[in-house]
Formats: sequence, C-alpha cells, structure tokens
Amino acid sequence: MPEEILREDLWKLYEKLPKELQEIIFSEKTADDIGVICQKNEVPESKVPEVAKYTGRVLMSLLPPNELEEVLVKNVKLKGETAKNVAREITRFVFLPVKELLSQIYEAEVIPTAKAEKTTLESLPKEPASETPVSEKQEKPKESDTYREPVG
Repeated sequence: MPEEILREDLWKLYEKLPKELQEIIFSEKTADDIGVICQKNEVPESKVPEVAKYTGRVLMSLLPPNELEEVLVKNVKLKGETAKNVAREITRFVFLPVKELLSQIYEAEVIPTAKAEKTTLESLPKEPASETPVSEKQEKPKESDTYREPVG
C-alpha cells in the first residue's frame, strides 16, 4: 500500500464507494468510537489521528481489515498488545456493522463472522475482559463539529 496517496485520488475512490461506507467514513459516531477505543487502550492523543487515518483506509478499500493490527504496530508505533486490542475493537464497532459491504469490496471474508451485539464502547470494562451485555447507548444531540480530521 503506498504510504502517500494523492488527495484527488482519495476523493475519486471515495466517490465510488457505496453510500453507507461514505457516510461511515465521515460520521461523528465513527470518530467518537475511534476516540473512545484509543482512550480506553491508552493510545497517546497524538497518535489518534493516525489510527483514524488507517481505519479510514480500511473503509476506503486501501487496507484489508486483517492488516490493521500490523499497520498500527509498524506505522503508528503502537505496542503489540495495544495494537491488537485497538484493531479488535475497531473491527467490532466500526467494521462489523458494514461487514457485508467490506466483504464485497475486498471480495473475500476479511472480517470474522460474529453476531453483532448492541454494545457501546463507553460501557465496556476498561481492561480487556470478558464480553458483558450492556444497554443501548443514549443518542446525544447533534452538534456541529468545529474540527474534523481528514481521513486520508
């Protein structure tokens, strides 16, 4: 995967994606999920935009989901266990809801089959522990986002 991709090439690729993936790439929920996952796994704040960038690259079909952990170690310089936990949770909360679309794009089963649960990131235990059922997350009111980091 080329490290530097021209912005206009990213937009061309973005425009070819299914509408649902386009919405997820720039959604506030995706950004919030990535932020919570990184905070929970003690990813330094300075590295969160890089985690978001590579998550976006998976959603744009530039990086297979099963390679995210490796990229987090090599490119973002996360420690092995941290990268593993972050990649696992991003898969669960960001990629799994659009598993069928990603599978079509990558033309292969790249995300493990699992029953999608109605769980929220905020309700998960702080340390990697067993899965615990939780209640639905309250939707917060839509506010304008004054700062949005570009995905690519």
